[in-house]
Amino acid sequence: MSLVNAICEAKIGDRESRILSSILNPPSSLSSNSGNQSSPSLPVFTETPWDALGPIVKERVLVNGRSFVIHRPDQSKHLLDHPSVQASFAADEYLPYWTDLWPASRMLAKVTARECWTPGVPALEIGCGLGLPGIVALRQGLRVTFADCDASALRFAADNARANNLHDFRLMQLDWRCPLADLSFPIILASDLAYELRNLIPLASFIKKVLQPGGICLLTDPDRPLAPRLREELNYEGLSFTTHIVRAGEPGGRRIKGTLYRIAHSPKADFTRPLVPAYHDGSWTRTGENGENREENQ
Repeated sequence: MSLVNAICEAKIGDRESRILSSILNPPSSLSSNSGNQSSPSLPVFTETPWDALGPIVKERVLVNGRSFVIHRPDQSKHLLDHPSVQASFAADEYLPYWTDLWPASRMLAKVTARECWTPGVPALEIGCGLGLPGIVALRQGLRVTFADCDASALRFAADNARANNLHDFRLMQLDWRCPLADLSFPIILASDLAYELRNLIPLASFIKKVLQPGGICLLTDPDRPLAPRLREELNYEGLSFTTHIVRAGEPGGRRIKGTLYRIAHSPKADFTRPLVPAYHDGSWTRTGENGENREENQ
C-alpha cells in the first residue's frame, strides 16, 4: 500500500485534508509497494523524532464546561517529509496520527466527564495520543495508564497531564496487537481506532483479553465506513455492546457526530467454537475448529 492510499483509507475528512494535500505527490522513495518487504514481527514500537514535530501550540479545550490545556504539534502535515516517519511507514504502515486532536477524542472526553466513576479505579487509555480522554479521567479520580506504541505520544500525554496539574498516572508503551498476558483493566478508553481494516481483529481481541469481567470499554468512533466491521468483530469475540450518538465541537464552531460504543463481556457468549485471531505474513486471520478462515489484509 502506498502512503497516499494509506491516508485515503484511514482518516480522511474535512479536517484531515490539510494532511492529505501535502502528500498527493509523494517522494519517489515512497512510491514502491511496501508489501515487497518482509512483514514486521510484533510488537512494533516507535518514537517519532522530536525534531520532526515542529512548533508546539497550546490549545484550551472545553469539556462539559471545564477547561483543559492540551499541547500539540501545530504542523503535523510536515511530519510526512521526515525520513524517520517514512521509514516507520515502510516497515509497518505506521503514521503518527496522534499529533492531531481528533473529534472522537473530544467525544470520549465528554463521555468520560459525564460518567459516575468510583475514585481510584484503574483505567487504560489505548492509542492515547495527546491524552485528552485520559486526562479527563484523571480529573474524575480514576488511576489512568496512558498507552501508545509511540514513545513521543506518551511524552505528550504525560506533559499534558502535568500541564493540568495531574501527576498520578502511568505510562505504557504498548502495541495493542499483542498485549501482555497479564494485562488486565476494569476500564478501557479508546477513540478513533477503527480507521484501518487491519486494526479490527486485533482491536476486538485486545478488548476481550484485557477487559476484566464486569468491566466497561468506552470507544468512540466518528462513524467511519468500517464501523459495521467493527461491530462484527466485537460480536465474533463474544462482546456485548450498545451504541449511542455523541457529538463534539471543534475550534471554529464545527460539530462532529459520532458513535459511542459501551462494550462489555457478554454472559450469553458462545465460546464453544471460537475464531482465534492469528497474525501471519502481514495479515490477521480468524481460524475456527472446522477450518473456517477469515482474513484482514494490511
